[in-house]
Amino acid sequence: MEINTAQKKQPGKTWFPVRILKSISIAQMLLLLLIGGAAIGTSGCKAKKEARAAAAAKAERIAEARAALLAIINDNGSMTLEEKESELSRIKAMNIDDAEIQDLIARAEAIVARERSAADRVKEATGANKAAAAEDANTRLSKIFDDVSSSRSTSDANYRIREALSMFASPETPVLIIISQSGNNVDYDEPTTIKKYLEYLKDTNSRPASIQNLEVDANGKIKEVELIKNYR
Repeated sequence: MEINTAQKKQPGKTWFPVRILKSISIAQMLLLLLIGGAAIGTSGCKAKKEARAAAAAKAERIAEARAALLAIINDNGSMTLEEKESELSRIKAMNIDDAEIQDLIARAEAIVARERSAADRVKEATGANKAAAAEDANTRLSKIFDDVSSSRSTSDANYRIREALSMFASPETPVLIIISQSGNNVDYDEPTTIKKYLEYLKDTNSRPASIQNLEVDANGKIKEVELIKNYR
């Protein structure tokens, strides 16, 4: 096909790409195509690698979460309740969008909730039992103090002392005696032990100090006594 000479000579009418193509050799065109293809290929490979890395990381997180949750669900006593609660919180904070993991979280939560409820009931009952034991011990010990200090014979006093000592975790259980108190400021007499204090009552027939507080251990034994001195 012939090109119109008038069109060729008209200024500003030359097709720019055609002029460029005419000035580029076939070898140069092939090189440009190869460079462009390589750039596209490199970009695609990088995206694939990033996608594979992200998928691998997610799979690893899912596997870790699954193992931790199954350890909670199938635990036979090797984990404490606090450890289970801490591990469950850690897994939930990972915010893993996976149906299986969410189901395992729900199962673990139910187990931990039951165990926490049971532990709280035991704690409450233990606290109530300790309070009752302390109250009973208070009444009984107060009577023994009075009996020892007013005993008519050494043998009677010693019998009551042995009875009192059976209530304590040890004959060396500390006894703290308050000699003055003003608000939060408390002054104590020289520390002593329950055995020494009972012997003191026996030897001096002194009026016993009032029981201010008793601390009882898990076995119901008194582990500390706080008395307040009577001045009347």
